[in-house]
Amino acid sequence: MSDKIRNDLIGVLKSEIQNHADLTILSDEDLQSLITKALDNKIDWARANSPEAFRELAALNFKEKKLIAGAVYEAIRGLGVLGQIIADPDVTEVMINGYQDIFIEKAGRLYKDERQFESRRELEIIIAKFVSMAGRQVNESEPIVDTRLDDGSRVNVVMQPVALNGPIVTIRRFPKEAMTVQKLIQYGSITPEIAEVLELLVKCKYNIFVSGGTGSGKTTFLNALSNFIPRDERIITIEDSAELQIKNIDNLVRLETRNAGPDGKGAITIRDLIKSALRMRPERVVVGEVRGAEALDMLQAMNTGHDGSLSTGHANSTFDMLSRLETMVLQGAEGLPLEAIRQQISSAVDIIIHLSRLRDKSRKTVEIVEILGYDPENRRIMTNVLYEFRETKTNDSARNKVVGSLVRTDKPMQNTQKLENAGIDRVI
Repeated sequence: MSDKIRNDLIGVLKSEIQNHADLTILSDEDLQSLITKALDNKIDWARANSPEAFRELAALNFKEKKLIAGAVYEAIRGLGVLGQIIADPDVTEVMINGYQDIFIEKAGRLYKDERQFESRRELEIIIAKFVSMAGRQVNESEPIVDTRLDDGSRVNVVMQPVALNGPIVTIRRFPKEAMTVQKLIQYGSITPEIAEVLELLVKCKYNIFVSGGTGSGKTTFLNALSNFIPRDERIITIEDSAELQIKNIDNLVRLETRNAGPDGKGAITIRDLIKSALRMRPERVVVGEVRGAEALDMLQAMNTGHDGSLSTGHANSTFDMLSRLETMVLQGAEGLPLEAIRQQISSAVDIIIHLSRLRDKSRKTVEIVEILGYDPENRRIMTNVLYEFRETKTNDSARNKVVGSLVRTDKPMQNTQKLENAGIDRVI
């Protein structure tokens, strides 16, 4: 069924249900039953009166009928067009640029959605609804808000006067099932052999940073790595917006930042949470993403008995991640000598895993790098590339399709002390 026919059907069903005399007193369950019955009646009508229309409706499978019924319900009692969009589990990102322009991401590709909100006012009402449900507010004096939907999706809202082309809503959605290394292997991001190595590195408490650009899959990869952590350890996760889905840890503490209130007070930052977490006797600290001065606290945690800690950061390469860490540490300790910062980074971080979104929109692990320490003579952090993505130039490898794999370099791993401490005698 085409998007146009599906949207027309949703619009027709919405109009019919809204004219129901008892709509305001119907329970949610009764409303859903009414919508399902109306959809079935529409299919029966098409079968009897319009063979051409029936061909379209007859092709609906159970999943599509459920999506249509859910979209009608959301349009009446939920989040309208937005509810219709997020009812589709295949949508991973939603970008609303004013009430007329909606873009969605599916399978790593961006599409313009034909649906629109009826007016700017309708979009503003829907924004106010889900923002207030999270105990927040958005207005001219507080035009930028970060919040979450009920399903855990991360939401950023920018309103006038900051947004010139109307209310802007950006939603990052997350799979209901936690990402696993097995799924990363299935998607071709890593191989089973590399997964085995990563499992060893996590269990032997190597401090690991996952770097990459926007949308490269850093949080997804971090979530998969976290499932290698032994079940009997005490873990504290710290995030701007709770996204990690760690399932196998019993002694788990989850912390989330808080923005300042309308009076500008009450903000709790990642830096505040890291300092507090270190008083909770964690064995490992997992920080969803470091962006600023909290990098110093994270590195200090890694250097003071919290081996095996994990985090992510925005960067275009491994080298860029090291440079960004230097800049972020300076934000937290202005005036600290660059040499001292590099020594701190090189002694804290053991492994950097760099991810990238390639030209065909696929997300790949492109590099796994070992940090060897600080070279005072050349005043730089020494690195050792263990794995790198190599593209295979074949007939299948073209501008719109990347063929290749993550392969082992000929450089042996040098920082093997933690492997030895864990009683593992193995060459990586």
